[in-house]
Amino acid sequence: MTTSDNEWLNPSADLTLSRDEIHVWRADLDPPTSHLQLLAKTLSADERNRAERFYFEQHRNRFIAGRGILRTILARYLGIDPSEVQFGYEPRGKPILAETSGDSRLCFNLSHSQGLALYAVGRDRALGIDLEYIRPISDTEQLAKRFFSAQEYAVIRALPPSQKQETFFRYWTCKEAYLKATGDGLAQLDQIEILLAPEKPASELRLPSSLGTQDWVLQELTPTANYVAALVVAGQGWHLRSWQFL
Repeated sequence: MTTSDNEWLNPSADLTLSRDEIHVWRADLDPPTSHLQLLAKTLSADERNRAERFYFEQHRNRFIAGRGILRTILARYLGIDPSEVQFGYEPRGKPILAETSGDSRLCFNLSHSQGLALYAVGRDRALGIDLEYIRPISDTEQLAKRFFSAQEYAVIRALPPSQKQETFFRYWTCKEAYLKATGDGLAQLDQIEILLAPEKPASELRLPSSLGTQDWVLQELTPTANYVAALVVAGQGWHLRSWQFL
């Protein structure tokens, strides 16, 4: 099942998150200047320093927007001011909420591409999300041969040119979402096999026994035109709600 563009709803003021829900937020990283200034005020001193290291203004502003929006979304669930949200990091760099933020059960992950970002939030479940803007790649088949399984490479190779790019990025986002959920690096891309067809959403995530026995659920998302995305969540029995960040 995919989430189409017209299913991204405006959240209610009393929005809550139950354990059997996963919330995914879509956000524009190029907000009006007045909004960007408000988001900048929520950042920590370290985040402001990181923003200043960007050479190009657009990249700097998108970093500010991305972190400010993340803080605003998480603060909504935590019941605190966005500036009070504190982060920690897992050994491989995956961001997590610091215990001082007040709700260790709240899990999140984010991804951005060009001027769009997606944020996934859940409770007591590992999760990962990945987003990619569909752009021309000259060596699609070579990349698929290097990073994908033999079956996935065969699928890419057999497709007409008009379908290769999008299908490549769909494979990539599904794999990357899993690796972000687990916190593992890209070295395992070829060990993760995704069952999908150009005209159908991904149906299965196949993992070798060496990667453990955890039950993972994969769902493709359609954020907007020319983008693909995927969400991977630990365990069954949840449903997705998709929100538009204003």
